[in-house]
Amino acid sequence: MTRHAVPGLPSRYPLGTLLPAMYAEDDFAQRFTAGLDQVLAPILSTLDNLAHYFDPRVTPADFAGWLAEWVAVELDPAWPLELRRAVLRRAVELHRQRGTAHGLVDLLRLCAGVQARVLDGPGSAWSTRPGTALPGTAVTGVVVQVWPGRSEVDRHKVTALVESARPVHLTCTVEVLPGPPQQRRG
Repeated sequence: MTRHAVPGLPSRYPLGTLLPAMYAEDDFAQRFTAGLDQVLAPILSTLDNLAHYFDPRVTPADFAGWLAEWVAVELDPAWPLELRRAVLRRAVELHRQRGTAHGLVDLLRLCAGVQARVLDGPGSAWSTRPGTALPGTAVTGVVVQVWPGRSEVDRHKVTALVESARPVHLTCTVEVLPGPPQQRRG
């Protein structure tokens, strides 16, 4: 059911009570304004609750998609409503981390329910002398290793999430592991 089809929704501000006294007893005027009240009641109810439409925790399901567009978040309509709301709640944090290994790991944990790590190259270096050559070789690809977390690994879903969040200049390879990778000792 949508907001415009709530049967019997009463108006908090009936127009018939606002008419001049000479129309208060007029049957036609009261029936006419009651019809207008029925049309206006969903609009007034929506306006009375407008702040809740912008709160991802309680926004109506059909409004979550619009809210996602306003904050530039891609929501999969197949996701359950609670997952879509969780992604909306964390929109600012996800945008701030977008394009980073940490951001990708968080996105995969939140949206796909898997654990992950990103193997992305040698790191960084610095120099006190200008014009120093860059260390190592340029990294053009990364490996994203995933393993089951709170749910099983859906390779297609994980690959789609990685492709949507990876930096444009990098290629990503997804590896599905049966469990957490062993830590190297050294």
